[in-house]
This record gives sequence, C-alpha cells and structure tokens, in this order.
Amino acid sequence: MKQILAVCALAFAATAAADDELVVGSVAPDWTLPGSDGNEYSLSDLRQDGAVVLAWFPKAGTAGCTKECKSLTENGDKIRQFKVSYFMASVDSIEDNTAFAQKYSADFPILSDETKAVANAYKVLGTFGFAKRHTFYIGADGRILAVDREVNAETAAADIVAMLEQLGVEKHGAARASAAVR
Repeated sequence: MKQILAVCALAFAATAAADDELVVGSVAPDWTLPGSDGNEYSLSDLRQDGAVVLAWFPKAGTAGCTKECKSLTENGDKIRQFKVSYFMASVDSIEDNTAFAQKYSADFPILSDETKAVANAYKVLGTFGFAKRHTFYIGADGRILAVDREVNAETAAADIVAMLEQLGVEKHGAARASAAVR
C-alpha cells in the first residue's frame, strides 16, 4: 500500500510540475543576472529595446553546451538582424561562464544564476540541479511568446532565427525599408 501511495504521489508531483511550466502568454518572471562580459542584465530593462531570447543550458564546457555556444557564436550575425537581445544562461558560477565564453569567443553574454532562483522561476531546474536546455522567447510586453523545450544544440542559432521569423520579430532597418517603399 505504501508503494502505491508513493507512486501516486510521484505521479501527482510530476503532473503539478508540468502544470506550473511557463507557457505562451504567461508573464515572464523578471530577473537581473550577471553576464560573462562583466555587465549586469535585467529583463525589465532589456524589454524596452524589444524581444529577449533566454537560452538555458545545463553546464559550461560540456559537449552539448559547447555545440550550442559555438552555434550562437558562429551564426550570431543572423540573430542580430532582429531587434532582440539574446543570452545563454546557466546555474554555473560567473567565473565558469566567463571562462566558457572566452574559450569559445562568445560574442554575446552568458548569464549566471548561481542562486538558481531564476531557473526555479522559469521551471528549468532539473533533477540534478542543472538547468534544462530550454529557450524562452519574451516579448517587449513581458509575456512569453514561445518556449522551445526540445532545443537542438547544433542548430540552436538557426532555430532561434526561424522562431524569430515565425514570431514576426522586427528586423533592424525594417521600418526604414517599408517607409522608403511608400
């Protein structure tokens, strides 16, 4: 009987956890985190400039995370065509993320959530205390536009670009180009 109750309790906990996930339309929890570039970033400030992409990853220096970092670094010019601020984020120390960013010449900030408070708020903290590889797309209004919970580390940049296109995120120079057509 105790085993049955334990299984039921685990099933209920798993269902409750899934129900608490942030979904499209949810208000994105605000955060302020240190970046690998020595600056501090705050969602509430970044949103004023447009959309924000927050790409959580498990552990600096591991194979998949290295592939994701390289993808974003090698294809960052495609992402920067959009009016968007983008980051990778983990629960690693700022020292680990700074070394990781430097090793792979990341041309974007990698954020550190050492307290795991933001990871908890975004429901990305995994069983072993690492962040799950999930990417959040946050609109200027502070609401979740999309969540990718099946990130492919090797194609991360191309997938971000495709999602930004799908979401209709404005590109730099788009307003000027349409004004010239008139």
